[in-house]
Amino acid sequence: MTTPESPEPERTGPSRRRFLLGGALAGTAGAAALGIGGALSASADGGRTPGGPGHGGHGSAHGGGVHGPMFRAGSTVDHEANGFHPTELLRDFDYGTTSRMADGRILREWDVYATDEEIEIAPGATFPAWTFNSRVPGPTLRCTEGDLLRVRFHNGSEHPHTMHFHGIHPAEMDGIPGVGAGVIEPGASTVYEFDAEPFGLHLYHCHVGPLAEHIARGMYGTFIVDPKQGRADADELVMVMHGYNTTFDGEGNQLYAVNGIPFHYMHEPVKVRRNELVRIYLVNTLEFDPINSFHLHGNFFEYYPTGTRLEPTEFTDTIVQGQGQRGICEVRFKHPGQYMFHAHKTEFAELGWMGMFEVTE
Repeated sequence: MTTPESPEPERTGPSRRRFLLGGALAGTAGAAALGIGGALSASADGGRTPGGPGHGGHGSAHGGGVHGPMFRAGSTVDHEANGFHPTELLRDFDYGTTSRMADGRILREWDVYATDEEIEIAPGATFPAWTFNSRVPGPTLRCTEGDLLRVRFHNGSEHPHTMHFHGIHPAEMDGIPGVGAGVIEPGASTVYEFDAEPFGLHLYHCHVGPLAEHIARGMYGTFIVDPKQGRADADELVMVMHGYNTTFDGEGNQLYAVNGIPFHYMHEPVKVRRNELVRIYLVNTLEFDPINSFHLHGNFFEYYPTGTRLEPTEFTDTIVQGQGQRGICEVRFKHPGQYMFHAHKTEFAELGWMGMFEVTE
């Protein structure tokens, strides 16, 4: 059992397609960087559209389109240069450092740094991210209900930032402009201190305007408050759904991902064991699209919205989340083999939001 003492409007048209012929990738390796090469063909809007006629401008899911060659060719990004690896992020929980106070409560502390990083998000294509601790998404901060939390935030970015936590806390700890410490300028630091409540699955993000840009650049992470009584033992995974607006036009995303890198879990399937309880902490931080979704092939899961109750609300294979929504999915895979998971918004899946579970004995 996990206990307190454990270690611690749909858009059409050319805006997204421009990414593939003259947008963000043009300055790096163009369409070839995505491994789509000859999959580009002339389109009615004068551009070059992946997949050719009859594919809605985004390509086929079965070869010759945007993602088929991209994940099958074996090309992937330089995780070492990025400084983080999406497979490792799945099970990376940061419990901070702890000490016991005079009243017997646990004081849990972290240092979190805002930095500006160039992240390779597709082979040969980089993205100028704003990050927490030099990774996208930021670290998964984990604690137990009732802990006193102290987060020392240091702004090493060239831009003003804050940390805004979802949960219950005093107004001066809200991490928004004009309240408490307000905006933290480059080179400055502040401390956020509050009690860990309520238990559940939460998130944190920058709350400086333009808010959509600060979040879309990478300023978000997962914040888990475990119930005092703990949860059943499980193989626990964090999946943060998000996107990349590589043209910076604020109109939509050109790539979609879970835990930083589009298509990563097609290259490296998530390994789990048959009949073992798998707990997925699923968080939606997607900007510029009104909803996101999660669909699991060949299996059903129990769903706990926000994780603030210990009883599931439904048994399903697909859930929908708005921006900032989150929930816990618990599943036991009955049969071995490979099972796909992806956004059930087909466009998102074809542009990076898809992966595989590999179930073994």
